[in-house]
Amino acid sequence: MRVRRLVTSALGSAALVLTSLGAVAAASPLTANEPCGFYETGSDAFYRHCTSDGSRVVIKVEVARAPDYETCVGPGRTWLGSARKIQGAHYTGRTC
Repeated sequence: MRVRRLVTSALGSAALVLTSLGAVAAASPLTANEPCGFYETGSDAFYRHCTSDGSRVVIKVEVARAPDYETCVGPGRTWLGSARKIQGAHYTGRTC
């Protein structure tokens, strides 16, 4: 019984540490390597909303061979799609 409790406790602690590390990585809106606004990597397109007040803004996403669309993004990085498909994105001047 004592071994089972020890193993269960150790597994729970490991899960908590891994979950905490994942939450910190996901919640880190300010990464020095990423510019604010629209940017592309080799294969993906992103929009990074740089803010310290937690606001959400509306951006217009320009899509190749498809209708453009507007979407609401929060602080940090938002994946928009393939860099081959997404041509650009910009802030519309509105919050959401």
